[in-house]
Amino acid sequence: MLGTVRKGKIIDQNKNAYFVQVDGITYELKRQEITQDEVPKIGDEIQGFLYDNKQHDREMTQFLPFAQPDQYGWGKVTETKAGLGVFIDIGLPDKDVVLSIDDLPLEKERWPRRDDRLLVRLQTDEKDRIWAKLADESIFDQLSVHFPNDMENKNVFATVYASREIGAFVITDDYYLGFIHESQMVRPLRLGAQLKSRVIGISKYGRLNLSSLPRAFEEIGDDAQMIMMSLRRKNDKTLPFYDKSDAQDIKNYFGISKAAFKRAVGHLLKYKYITENKAAGTITLIKDPDDENK
Repeated sequence: MLGTVRKGKIIDQNKNAYFVQVDGITYELKRQEITQDEVPKIGDEIQGFLYDNKQHDREMTQFLPFAQPDQYGWGKVTETKAGLGVFIDIGLPDKDVVLSIDDLPLEKERWPRRDDRLLVRLQTDEKDRIWAKLADESIFDQLSVHFPNDMENKNVFATVYASREIGAFVITDDYYLGFIHESQMVRPLRLGAQLKSRVIGISKYGRLNLSSLPRAFEEIGDDAQMIMMSLRRKNDKTLPFYDKSDAQDIKNYFGISKAAFKRAVGHLLKYKYITENKAAGTITLIKDPDDENK
């Protein structure tokens, strides 16, 4: 019964709320949660969405949530809780619903974060607990529209609806389907992440092939990208190498020649992604190109 729209009979009221009985159970309907034009009175039949609030009190509201058992809606992530899943705001005034850990990617780095958005519907289990359930690929196929033929190199804003090892499946704000291969992202994209990306082609499956790499980052080359990744992994974002470092040390650490290393460092310095401290013999990441895409 919880998580559905039902009709009930008003059996009592006070200055703040009505009390509605549905199948022998009483729900509180706050006066500010009424949307119908006619003011209800005791004995009237009234309809609303049934749920239990954060205090586990039974409530009814006529402000229907974005998502329902037979209706998908976009919800915003409000909290992540290890061992449980993520909480999603679906438009209820005093309750967020949980998307179970069982429905989330195995890798924690792919989990949604606060303010990410997910397309979900509601499902109530045998214990009368309301859960969020993710829309699957078939739902996005139904929602999507055909994109124009002149999309090459255009920027689009998209939401990740599936994050996999091979890449991320997205839907744009214009409801075009897209795919970002793992080689076209700086790091794995989270489920629910919203990002700007660029169209680089059209797949044989009728999706837009996208890149989330900043344009400047694409231009710096593979060696520079590899150095950038190495810097990012360091807690202090610093590596003990610079343009005068020993060639064999560079080869042992990066697997590239000293000449290739110097070219790559030059590109990173040009775009002001790193600084070089010749006295200390180090390079330091000062501006992550990934942050330019957020």
